[in-house]
Amino acid sequence: MLKIKALIAEKIHENVLSINPAAEISVEDIVGMLEYPPDTSMGDLAFPCFKLSKALRRAPVQIAAQIADSLTLDCIKSAEAVNGYLNIKISDEYLGEKVLAEILEKKENYGRPTFGCGKTVVLDYSSPNVAKPFHIGHLGTTVIGHSLKKLHEFAGYNCIGINYLGDWGTQFGKLIVAYRLWGDKQQIEEGGIDKLVELYVRINNTIKGDEEKGIPARDDLAQQARDEFRKMEEGDEENIALWKWFVEISLAEYEKTYKQLDIEFDSYKGESFYTDKMPAQVQKLRDMGLMKIDDGASIVDLDEYGMPPCLILKRDGSTLYPTRDIAAAYYRKQTYNFDKAIYVTSNQQNLHFKQWFKVVELMGYDWYDQLVHVPYGTVSLNGAKLATRTGNVVLLRDLFSLAIEKVTAIMEEKNPDLRGREDIAEAVGVGAIVFYYLYNNRIKDINFNLEEALSFDGNTGPYVQYTYARTCSVLEKVTECYGGKVVISCEEESALLKTLCQFEEKVNIAIRDYEPSVITRFILDVATAYNKFYHECKILGAEDASIRGTRILLTEATKNVLGAAFSLVCMKKTERI
Repeated sequence: MLKIKALIAEKIHENVLSINPAAEISVEDIVGMLEYPPDTSMGDLAFPCFKLSKALRRAPVQIAAQIADSLTLDCIKSAEAVNGYLNIKISDEYLGEKVLAEILEKKENYGRPTFGCGKTVVLDYSSPNVAKPFHIGHLGTTVIGHSLKKLHEFAGYNCIGINYLGDWGTQFGKLIVAYRLWGDKQQIEEGGIDKLVELYVRINNTIKGDEEKGIPARDDLAQQARDEFRKMEEGDEENIALWKWFVEISLAEYEKTYKQLDIEFDSYKGESFYTDKMPAQVQKLRDMGLMKIDDGASIVDLDEYGMPPCLILKRDGSTLYPTRDIAAAYYRKQTYNFDKAIYVTSNQQNLHFKQWFKVVELMGYDWYDQLVHVPYGTVSLNGAKLATRTGNVVLLRDLFSLAIEKVTAIMEEKNPDLRGREDIAEAVGVGAIVFYYLYNNRIKDINFNLEEALSFDGNTGPYVQYTYARTCSVLEKVTECYGGKVVISCEEESALLKTLCQFEEKVNIAIRDYEPSVITRFILDVATAYNKFYHECKILGAEDASIRGTRILLTEATKNVLGAAFSLVCMKKTERI
């Protein structure tokens, strides 16, 4: 549709200049003004002529009438002036001869933009805190981040996916204290990350105490934890050895989840990697006179920018998140020379990113405006906030297992002889969770409802994956090769093609807005259009050879576009279900 819009915009632009050669409006401006009408009976595209009134010094109705009379292009079936709007219908012949041919020629490369070629993007996402398991609260940063990586790769960018592990901080002081108080090496070796979580929850509950039960808070343990972390920062061999063990146990667990999501990272450099790189940035802040002492802590005052101070060092001299983030950004710029660095985290960290982005700017780094924070809403479970320290979590592995079990049960009932059932069940089960999450606008808070997420009816992952499998099933039964003229003979065929040709435009919008839900909703639109076409139109049973051939080609085009779109939102293609 972008090419069609460009052709129409060029023609409108010619008309505008013929009315007023001095009009300051570009073809790109006109492309941006073209709209999709709320009702397709009004047309496939609409152009609001009131936006030209000032430049042309004419009434919108007059402008629309004049342009409509001369808007003749191969891609236009009709152009009608209605109340100051140009209502434009796209030619079915053009769709069949040009658009369908392009999809079939380019296959899963159809709709691929090229504006990222020669540019590098660094994406920081997933980034779980070591010694804590993956739960549904981590799903957002992981699948949004990877989807953005796939989208940017699709547009030609060189993408570096970084898993910035939360492997440094006071929480490790807590875990070390807990392990020495209550830990058992053999139990942890056998129980893995679950046992580390038990220790972490126990130490937090012990520190907090329970006033109702008369259990006092243990401030002494909190201080011990701070002391043990400070020893880590000073290189204490025993603490470092324990810390490395915790990291190793955690990574083994995380890899299982990443494998299910088909995610690989280019770097696992976590917070600890930047321990020896932070002093240089702290010294630069001192040398520039940006850092001040406030109640014993080192800060950068951001009051004139409407923000609280950015904490750089605690009273005891230990580092904080901003210190590490600044050091990490500097290292990544030197290492990868990125054109854009994207950080995918909860919107609860909005202020944190605004603060240290501003500090980077104040430090004189001219790449400060290449830093992008992509926030997303929080996840609750039936209204309850998730927190590892209290143990109120639903683990992703359990959620995935539940989905896979449900898919398996359905397949055993409906298709017990299906080959490769285990792999298909995993693809559909995990895909159901991913699609459910990415279908929502990323900034919205999600109250995760397990039954709704695992439903196999309605606007769901299984529905769109089944649609892909349906196209594969149709194409498997094709016994003839059609090379004749494409004939668009009904509204369902036309509607499907008009949906498919929006793919590149949707990709551009998703990248521009850092919004994977644009793609999931497009996938659903394609699935809906294809299934309507499938039910209303005979495909292999069509008597006319040209109609039959056209419908087979439409099915192949749908398969190509769905397959490409699936890969952009962390979903696997399923040729059978």
